[in-house]
Amino acid sequence: MHIRFDVPADPAYPGRVAAALSSVRLRRFSLIGAVLAAVGVIAFVVSRGFTWGDRVSSLCITLVVAGVLSMLYAPWVRWRARRRSGGYAVEGAYDITDDNIMMRSGSESGGIAWDGVAEVRDTPEFWIVFVDRMPATVIPRRLMSAEDDETLRAFMAERGLLQPR
Repeated sequence: MHIRFDVPADPAYPGRVAAALSSVRLRRFSLIGAVLAAVGVIAFVVSRGFTWGDRVSSLCITLVVAGVLSMLYAPWVRWRARRRSGGYAVEGAYDITDDNIMMRSGSESGGIAWDGVAEVRDTPEFWIVFVDRMPATVIPRRLMSAEDDETLRAFMAERGLLQPR
């Protein structure tokens, strides 16, 4: 297998990459926030029926506020990443072989050996490549031809790397 394609200098592209990588890392904040907010609301409603409810209400309100702030943290980080990364738009390229994924962006280049890849998650726009449990890079699916996309999908499925959406 040998897949090669170029990445144009699109100002929106680095922001989309940053958003895709951060969404994987920040998903837990939304879940924790929803749990905190739900516990706070339930505790507030239950405490209204008791005499000690006034003392607990400030704790409940704190839980709800902490939960809402935690849920808003991930969208805020993605928004900042998109806003700040617009100036990083440079031409690049991917060169994917049976052995590794080589990436070039401007004058910088790097690679990841397939032996070090733990899993690959499929999203509509990217393949998110994980080394251990951390998202290491993305492979932009929209910039690949349909044939290359299917070839890469088959290669990753054969290696047991591809995880369902």
